[in-house]
Amino acid sequence: MRFVMTLRGRSWLLLFLSIVGVSLTARLGVWQLDRAAQKVALQQAVERQGELPPLEGTALSTESLASSAAGQAQLHRRVRLMGRWLPDKTVFLDNRPMQGRAGFFVVTPLLLEGRPEAILVQRAWVPRNMADRSALPALPTVAGVVTVEGRLAASPSRLYEFSPAHSGVIRQNLEAAAYAQEIKQGLLPLTVIQTGGAPADDLLRDWPAPDLGLQKHYGYAFQWFALSALILGLYVWFQFLRPARRAA
Repeated sequence: MRFVMTLRGRSWLLLFLSIVGVSLTARLGVWQLDRAAQKVALQQAVERQGELPPLEGTALSTESLASSAAGQAQLHRRVRLMGRWLPDKTVFLDNRPMQGRAGFFVVTPLLLEGRPEAILVQRAWVPRNMADRSALPALPTVAGVVTVEGRLAASPSRLYEFSPAHSGVIRQNLEAAAYAQEIKQGLLPLTVIQTGGAPADDLLRDWPAPDLGLQKHYGYAFQWFALSALILGLYVWFQFLRPARRAA
């Protein structure tokens, strides 16, 4: 009798643990699908922003993204700006490959027409001199007023760095607020990812599409659902199918 009660208690415990395991892993799978749906909604919002008419320089917000709804509303908008390059303030962002080649993203402030502020422009990609890392290519920079077309981003393309380099022409990342203090020039909080403009140049601007990580979320969801199915399958096998085969 005691042995029978022990078997029943063990069966109820296995049932409870299986229900918990299946419920937890299935919920985690649903959570990953929810995260993917949020990323899809974000991408759709970005695309809607890109369909709006381009902004002029006088319409750009001076408030930070963290504290300004106006700045957030302008993020990902197309722009058509007129201004003058500040070529002596150009920065080369290191470790930015393009089309399988090592190189830099070139970031130059553009002093806007009709405004005292400038805005950082991620102008183009240039290859690295593999024989001399410190050798940087000459850039075609017009001295007069130019027109820059592009889209607004929160900051120039960022990479993880262990020890930030806060000075020098070659850097890993660049923050507008800190760089404005360094060069003693007001900078708007947003950045322009240049796609075109006049006069035309031969610089490469094959910018990669933003990676939302959708495949990662779908992959994690598949793994959680597979684990949920495995737990359920093992419970059914050991509690029902295997004993039935032995009895037969």
